[in-house]
Amino acid sequence: MNNQHPENNHFKSGFISIIGRPNVGKSTFLNRVIGQKIAIMSDKPQTTRNKVQGVLTSDDSQMVFIDTPGIHKPKHKLGDFMMKIAMNTLKEVDLILFMINAEEGFGRGDEFIIEKLKGVTTPVFLVINKIDQVQPDELLPLIEQYKEMHTFEEIIPISAIEGNNVDQLLKQIKSQLPEGPQYYPSDQITDHPERFIVSELIREKALHLTREEIPHSIAVLIDKMEHKSNQDLIHVMATIIVERDSQKGIVIGKQGKMLKEIGQRARVDIENLLGSKVFLELWVKVQKDWRNKAFHLKDFGFNDNEY
Repeated sequence: MNNQHPENNHFKSGFISIIGRPNVGKSTFLNRVIGQKIAIMSDKPQTTRNKVQGVLTSDDSQMVFIDTPGIHKPKHKLGDFMMKIAMNTLKEVDLILFMINAEEGFGRGDEFIIEKLKGVTTPVFLVINKIDQVQPDELLPLIEQYKEMHTFEEIIPISAIEGNNVDQLLKQIKSQLPEGPQYYPSDQITDHPERFIVSELIREKALHLTREEIPHSIAVLIDKMEHKSNQDLIHVMATIIVERDSQKGIVIGKQGKMLKEIGQRARVDIENLLGSKVFLELWVKVQKDWRNKAFHLKDFGFNDNEY
């Protein structure tokens, strides 16, 4: 396929990073923008450095939205590494969307992110999401508060769930992008295999629910993903890998309660992603010190050149 647009000399394209605290609505925004649940996957291998979550192509532009490791205060060496990836990506994209939750307002996580944004020259849009949850007169003081902390290229209030002002935001993004090539075929909406995103959703829930008790010494392997066409169901079998027996006990929980909760929460996200009912089976396995063993890292999808 010819990805160039010789007939359109003003085709605009670029990479847009979406950052923000948890629960600001980043994934809701992406699903709204892409126009469907991100279920059509290509087999292009993923890299940790640029996690392309969604690709939006129109006649005159292509916007590639990047999901980077969350910007947070690192507590582990792997956390330091993830922060470096996030910060390097922010320097390489054409535009950063810093999304906040209008209902929650300013938080300490935002302060940390803004501090990091001061170190990049990339233009930043402040996107105030969930405006459907607040009164219009509550927005102005919030806008003023953020304006004092950083110089934003644009400040755009939206409701990702209702769709308010999302088209306007896309127009502003397009106006900011440079002229360039079409990086992906028109019908491709993500560059990750399904298995990778499913494993990330499970890992995210395990880290979130176990909090500080489980460091980033956790990996998720998808053992099987099988579509049962007669039941309109996708059967997913996955193994959560930890480094110590004590961590295995925490992930499983009393009478299997924690593992069940991880599975229930992950299943909701996986069903949203795949647009289908999912039967999810989770297992936990100890692989001692896997982060320091090259063959394990390779098994779990980390390539040498990423470290």
